[in-house]
Amino acid sequence: MSETYPTLAQCAIVATAFKVLLFPSYKSTDFEVHRNWLAITNSLSPWEWYYEKTSEWTLDYPPFFAYFEWLLSQVARLVDPAMLRINNLEYDSWQTVYFQRTTVIVTELVLVYALRRFVDSSHTIYKRAAQAAAISIFLSPGLLLIDHIHFQYNGVMYGVLLLSLILARQRSTLLTSGLVFAALLCMKHIYLYLAPAYFVFLLRTYCLSPRSIFRIQLANCMKLGVGILAIFAAAFGPFALKGQIPQILSRLFPFARGLCHAYWAPNVWALYSFADRALILVAPRLGLPVKAEAVNSVTRGLVGDTAFAVLPDITPRLCFALTLLFQGIPLFKLFTRPNWDAFVGAVTLCGYASFLFGWHVHEKAILLVLIPFSLIALKDRRHLSAFRPLAVSGHVSLFPLLFTPAEFPTKTVYTIFWLVLFLMVFDRLAPASQRPRFFLFDRLTIIYIAVSIPLILYCSLLHRVIFGGRYEFLPLMFMSAYSALGVVVSWVGFMFVYFTS
Repeated sequence: MSETYPTLAQCAIVATAFKVLLFPSYKSTDFEVHRNWLAITNSLSPWEWYYEKTSEWTLDYPPFFAYFEWLLSQVARLVDPAMLRINNLEYDSWQTVYFQRTTVIVTELVLVYALRRFVDSSHTIYKRAAQAAAISIFLSPGLLLIDHIHFQYNGVMYGVLLLSLILARQRSTLLTSGLVFAALLCMKHIYLYLAPAYFVFLLRTYCLSPRSIFRIQLANCMKLGVGILAIFAAAFGPFALKGQIPQILSRLFPFARGLCHAYWAPNVWALYSFADRALILVAPRLGLPVKAEAVNSVTRGLVGDTAFAVLPDITPRLCFALTLLFQGIPLFKLFTRPNWDAFVGAVTLCGYASFLFGWHVHEKAILLVLIPFSLIALKDRRHLSAFRPLAVSGHVSLFPLLFTPAEFPTKTVYTIFWLVLFLMVFDRLAPASQRPRFFLFDRLTIIYIAVSIPLILYCSLLHRVIFGGRYEFLPLMFMSAYSALGVVVSWVGFMFVYFTS
């Protein structure tokens, strides 16, 4: 088959040139976080990595990511040795900035490779749709804003995730898929949220006989079990021998943090917080008690305990129970019909559940939903209908991360251009569904998308003009509540599509 243009490689080259132009852009505290981790892994022995606390940005990723930082530090010392001094806090020479920005671009080649495999593994008649989905992921505003301006290494890790998902397409590479995902867990533990879908899918397709669920394939179980144990031993084994596992776990799972992050991630708890704020205004008329000490809790913009003034407080146990419940629902279908589309759908729904109901969810975690969903968004028009509100709300919700005026044109113009371009392309490529669509749902989605433009203008520009420095929490509250509504509607829509497909 002839090549479809533009190719992924061509888009990668153009995108790289654009990303280089963003080198001088705003960078968040995450830039200093990763500079400090370069210094820690280069200057100290591994047995000190998870105890070092000169900086408040202590190492809190699993060991494989620490090894990754150590590898980068071997090159960093040739560029600017000063960036590797632990006491050199907030160091950001131009050499340091350019080096760290470049490493994000170079390591993103893993994502390019995974997306290329996705396109190549797709059936001929779905090749154009697969290529459109692959290009949309690589050019995603989420990855651009978070990695190349705000600063993180999501590109390489989502590349590993996608590679694992794509390897699961063929029975011959199921084992490799599971082992790649195990390695990913040892890079960043947030992907544990997706592990239930992997467990059920590999259990059903690799460990149990395709002819009967009551016949266990012992050889496959042994290979998968030994492989996963070997990967975790390579990551955590050296630290276990030194008795450091409790210390590592305390870094990876800091449950002392509050329900909501400094900026409300657009999930169920954002809507819950919004409802609590609204009830404060009407509580006296309704005779509802108001806790005075909690009035400013979710509007002060800090990371800490979240207390609600009118509604009951939320506990980590409740978050865990709800997450587990709504992850478990799609896993029943996956167990009974373990095909690849159902697997990716279950991974997506596990991402939804963890994002919507999790404790102390970061707004950046929306990528856990957006990126897997993109692989199957073009399956038919019903899938696309559920994807649209997520594409808008998920990307718009990231805008408060870049709050400096200089970045406003970049984040706004790029995101709107991406949404218009790819939603139009997707609309042309998505085949008709064999089942009827919901006319009302589609029309409400159009209205929802239309509201995003005035909302962005108000939150980014007009609020400051109207109120000056007062009511700083309002734009964040409106943006979070609006985005949360879109994510919830998308989740409900996709849950229905998943079970009726």
